[in-house]
Amino acid sequence: MAAQFTRLNAVMKPTPGPRPPSTPATGLTRRATLAWAALAVQAGSARAAPEVQDDTWRDTARGRDIPVRLRWPAHPGPWPLLVYSHGLGGSRQGADAWGQAWCEAGFLVLHLQHLGSDAEVLRRSGLAGLRAAGNGEQLIARAADVRAVLDGAVRRQRDGDTRWTLVRLDAVGMAGHSFGALTSLAVAGQRHPMQGDLSDPRPRAFIALSPPSPNERMSLQAQFGAIRRPVMLFTGSLDADPFGGHQTGEPRARVYEGLPPGRRALLWLDGADHGSFGGSRELRSSSGRRFLNRAQSALALEDTHHTLVARLSTLWWRQHLLDDADAGTEFQAAPQQPGWSAGDRLTLG
Repeated sequence: MAAQFTRLNAVMKPTPGPRPPSTPATGLTRRATLAWAALAVQAGSARAAPEVQDDTWRDTARGRDIPVRLRWPAHPGPWPLLVYSHGLGGSRQGADAWGQAWCEAGFLVLHLQHLGSDAEVLRRSGLAGLRAAGNGEQLIARAADVRAVLDGAVRRQRDGDTRWTLVRLDAVGMAGHSFGALTSLAVAGQRHPMQGDLSDPRPRAFIALSPPSPNERMSLQAQFGAIRRPVMLFTGSLDADPFGGHQTGEPRARVYEGLPPGRRALLWLDGADHGSFGGSRELRSSSGRRFLNRAQSALALEDTHHTLVARLSTLWWRQHLLDDADAGTEFQAAPQQPGWSAGDRLTLG
């Protein structure tokens, strides 16, 4: 187990206009309908700006704080919910490229910060401490963080929090980068050589950006065969292991082979490195470049790659969380659109 974790390495189509949440399946109440109506009236006269809200949620069962960043869309709900998990040494401030794009597309985005494998570990203990934090114990803690914030969302909706009554808890997605991708796959149902099931049934679809390479002590089927929900993977030709385990994204792409056929996708970007998929200004800092040893060629292509990742990931969410058939059609036709290089590829099946 330890060996695997220490190797851890456009324009967005808005969601359909406001509609009153009336079906019991959404878990929304009459209070939600009234709140929707009030916000719809507001939207008719003045369109609010997206709001970024930082907060700290408390998991009382574990006595653990969970810093979060919420990106509230500008237009009235209902809003699907996306949960984002950062990589080793990250924070809730990260992944702003994806967070902004998804929020502008009409999704409420909740960025988690996982204490014990976050930026504070890097600041306090350096790279050695950060590498040590990529372990099974921290993965278990991260999966529990995901369950805790989903429980918190349910509780806020049940208690009548005005905005949370407009969140579609029947349309939850989860994404993450690197260790966050591993966290997302664990919540989806990836198995590890440890006891216990880390999955949660509430997210309907997943995105794994730079997923760690599969564990060599288990077959691909044993690791990923139990995942029955849609999963999209992102990696590229320079997506190396920051700790030196591999130099390309090929080992990461093998996760695709283990996923059951039917609702899986892999976007491979030629020239993209590990930081390309972090979607964060944090990773463009001098310290971030030293940690990731980022290639100048990848930095030169970063805006193009960010545009492609934002576009494809948003279409993926729309297709699998909102049952948007047009988004599915556009997703499959994406390689014919501008911005693709000869070495990029989208694999479906």
